[in-house]
Amino acid sequence: MEEIFGPEGIIAKHLPSYEYRSGQVRMAEAVYSVMREGGCLLSEAGTGTGKTLAYLVPALALGKRVIVSTATKNLQEQLYNKDVPFLEKILKRRLRVAYLKGRSNYLCLYRLKKVESSPILQGLEDLNHFDEIRRWSANSETGDRAELVTLPENIHFWHEIDARSEICIGQKCPEYDQCFITRTRQKAIEADVVIVNHHLFFADLSLRNNEYGSILPDYAAVVFDEAHEIEDIAASYFGLDVSSFGLAALLQDLQQLALTDREGALELMRVVTKLSAKAEQFWVAFHQCSSGEGRFSITSDIFIRSDGDGNRTLTPIGETYTILDNYLAQIGTILQAIKDAPPELELMVRRIETLRAELRFIVECKDKNYVFWYERRGRAIFLQATPIDVSSILSERLFTDTDAIVLTSATLTSADSFNFIKGRLGTLTTRELKIDSHFNYTSQSLLYLPPKMPEPKNPQFATAAADEILKILDLTNGRAFVLFTSISQMNQVYEMINEKIPFPTFIQGQSSKAGLLERFKKTPNAVLFAVSSFWQGVDVQGESLSCVIIDKLPFAVPTDPVVSARQEYIDAQGGNSFMDYSVPQAIITLKQGLGRLIRSRQDYGVLAILDPRLRTKHYGRMFFESLPACPITTRREDISRIFLRH
Repeated sequence: MEEIFGPEGIIAKHLPSYEYRSGQVRMAEAVYSVMREGGCLLSEAGTGTGKTLAYLVPALALGKRVIVSTATKNLQEQLYNKDVPFLEKILKRRLRVAYLKGRSNYLCLYRLKKVESSPILQGLEDLNHFDEIRRWSANSETGDRAELVTLPENIHFWHEIDARSEICIGQKCPEYDQCFITRTRQKAIEADVVIVNHHLFFADLSLRNNEYGSILPDYAAVVFDEAHEIEDIAASYFGLDVSSFGLAALLQDLQQLALTDREGALELMRVVTKLSAKAEQFWVAFHQCSSGEGRFSITSDIFIRSDGDGNRTLTPIGETYTILDNYLAQIGTILQAIKDAPPELELMVRRIETLRAELRFIVECKDKNYVFWYERRGRAIFLQATPIDVSSILSERLFTDTDAIVLTSATLTSADSFNFIKGRLGTLTTRELKIDSHFNYTSQSLLYLPPKMPEPKNPQFATAAADEILKILDLTNGRAFVLFTSISQMNQVYEMINEKIPFPTFIQGQSSKAGLLERFKKTPNAVLFAVSSFWQGVDVQGESLSCVIIDKLPFAVPTDPVVSARQEYIDAQGGNSFMDYSVPQAIITLKQGLGRLIRSRQDYGVLAILDPRLRTKHYGRMFFESLPACPITTRREDISRIFLRH
């Protein structure tokens, strides 16, 4: 590792601006050691450590297949398109690295041919887009829709031509040998390192050892980058999810089948039409159960009503569900009776059986190890059953069955301890390595805490926050992220002060995250109002981002069904859910927000936290202990001084 990363190493010889970082060498050595000897490494690598190369080089040197799992597709692309080519250049050899996304990102050649003769294309624009996709498919090596850079992100018929697993007929497909999924998997089997994202990894882990088989090739070691995000993603894949989108896709596929001249098609169309109407009633009922968007608990009394004498009757939603289930059962019977059925039909029957079982599990709400809830997002409804505690699942399915695991992030500790992340993920025997940031926060940053702010629950908090934000932005000349813990608070404060800010302003929701970020970088003195998705995974170097303002300590919303269930579980086990769960989680999120500010040794700026609880509550000390050492002030004039100094 010293030969690669040292002051006289290979990287230094190829990069005149290379800065030797002892922490990077320590991490690389620790990663290589655990990969060879087995076990689990927890490595918090502060911003600027160079952790990507610190795990990628050992992974390539191991001689066995390693999975590298990142939090997002953007990080995947950075690894594959930037870091791997850089290593190939300095090592002067081709590296065996593969890159896998979820199946819906890839084109299905079989379905592409079927769509040519189906009526799903609407208008001249669809026809033009389809022709471009068809021409591209003939030359593409990967079939990855990310290559279609000239087409809009939301091509409405992509769902009809993608390679989703529930419609894949596998080796029965006439396009199997040419299939992009087949080719991509073969590259992964031949690779030393396979780069995936957390969603794909846990989708694979949840499927291993069951009838559907695995997605990824077998591996000797796994590296999780941005490992602080694992718990929620793992919980989603070891839970159940039934959505209005998913049922609509099934109905659409059934309607296509009913349009054929096969025996039973008319009967199928009749039942599918009734099912469509009943499905609409079912989803509308959930919209009527709650006001506005958000996440809401599901309990059995939504479906079954009990009177004082113990009699149980179905509620209107319960009656609708029962009819819905009966129609699904009828369709399954019709499909199984069709003679000389195409390969897709067997998959359709399996999809219906799976949907019925998952809906039944959610409606019955019997399993005490799960929390049942639904989410309203626009017109869509998502029904969910989520494991309350994934630590035992991960301990058995991941940490026991995998020889070597590396968990890394810039934010894994709270109050200088890995105990929170270890408990949440169920890690077994671990090695721990904490590497402080390569940056000098003492000279590069300032933490500003307003001297007088009302408590966040006080009705005057938003007004006081708006006033503070205006005064801070005046001192920083804009160039700021203003980060909120809720969309409603963001919109409220934005409406109060948008027209008073003498700088260009953007607010999350105006356009895509990538588009907003690009406009922010290119606009001098810009101010961006945003919520959770901008707290992490965003990299803006230089003067464009010189201030990060955070309205409240980022505690998880206690009324959220999953958060509430986890807190109740911890308390029932004799713990203190606030100190054992809420505080450590908020600390990690706050550290992510701070990480947006200083991204290089040339960066400087101000972190402002408007929440007075940081100073007034006993747990505030834990937050201070977890943040990088930097000057703290309650005087606004000190903000001006840091900019004058630089």
